[in-house]
Amino acid sequence: MPTERLTFPGHSGALLSARLDLPDGPLLATALFAHCFTCSRDIPAAHRISQRLAAMGIAVLRFDFTGMGHAQGEFAHTTFTPNVGDLCAAAAVLGKRGMAPRLLIGHSLGGAAILRAAPDIASSRAVVTIGTPFDPGDLCQNFGGALDARGNKGHALIDLGGRALGVSDAYISDVAATRLEPIVAHLKKALLVLHAPCDKTVDISNAAQLFTAAKHPKSFVTLDDADHLISDPKDAEYAATVIAAWAGRYLELNHPAPPIGAPEGVVRVSEADADGFLQDVQSGPYHHALADEPLAYGGTNRGMSPYGFVAAGLGACTSMTIRMYARRKGWPLKNVRVEVSHDKVHAQDASPSTDTQIDLFRRRITLDGPLDAAQRQRLLEIADKCPVHRTLEAGARVETELL
Repeated sequence: MPTERLTFPGHSGALLSARLDLPDGPLLATALFAHCFTCSRDIPAAHRISQRLAAMGIAVLRFDFTGMGHAQGEFAHTTFTPNVGDLCAAAAVLGKRGMAPRLLIGHSLGGAAILRAAPDIASSRAVVTIGTPFDPGDLCQNFGGALDARGNKGHALIDLGGRALGVSDAYISDVAATRLEPIVAHLKKALLVLHAPCDKTVDISNAAQLFTAAKHPKSFVTLDDADHLISDPKDAEYAATVIAAWAGRYLELNHPAPPIGAPEGVVRVSEADADGFLQDVQSGPYHHALADEPLAYGGTNRGMSPYGFVAAGLGACTSMTIRMYARRKGWPLKNVRVEVSHDKVHAQDASPSTDTQIDLFRRRITLDGPLDAAQRQRLLEIADKCPVHRTLEAGARVETELL
């Protein structure tokens, strides 16, 4: 996915460092991401979620709050409320680019900031919280002895989720004074609450309180055994997939017309995991799938292999062609089932040393319904006329261009 680096002035005028993850294809919507407390814009969870959303057509701006990561300013001199100002500044930057955010995503205390900022970001239509506290002041209980040990220094070294950061008394007081219930109750935007039952930093009861306080439309999805920082790539990928599917229901996505010569749109494949083989497959603006390799060949088996997609195309095209013909003839065909096997293994054939050979697809067709023998024979003949069958038999030429 293409990523643009940019800076913009935050609430205090200090420059904030940001990344704008952009889709390879048409831009369908824009999201604004608020990272978790003690984190930065580059935490693996934020990176993976942003990349997956970008692969699905949703650009994501993620930035470092004042004094964190690569941003200017000193975090020890800030309070929680200015984080909201940073978010509004980021939304304004996107608005000037014609990319006003309609989706807001916040992780942990970033979720609390997103909820506070949502009423001030007029373009937003949907809000997602991940491991977010219902009463941010309760997080102070996690600060434990750090608060008691700060003495007269005016700040404490806090450890949340395995990450440490120095925070001021003013920041702690501001967090403790934050009340999300009235904001959530009058949000007037779709809300998705993501939370893990095993979250040891922010108890899952917070998710229940957020969900109860919110008005419809609202949704809750559990992240199962994920930790607070969503450090497992599989958990981050799952969260991204859920967010993208959910957001499509509540955002008015402007789907572009397919380009000339591609009546079904362009199929875009983006790598989802550089350490494995998982791929995001986007077919036009409406359809998303995953491609992968089996576990035995170093994949995670979360999607069909490339050869599986070829076989699926042949099977689906065969069934559709038979159905169209039977429907036109008015024949009593109740159901069609097509089984396709392919005498190749993609991971093996991907080796440069593999000799070229003719592929063999075995296709078994089951036709249910009171059809006579002549009708069944004719439908079997029609199966050979499906466009994918003809393409495979005729062969194809692939033209490749490096962008």
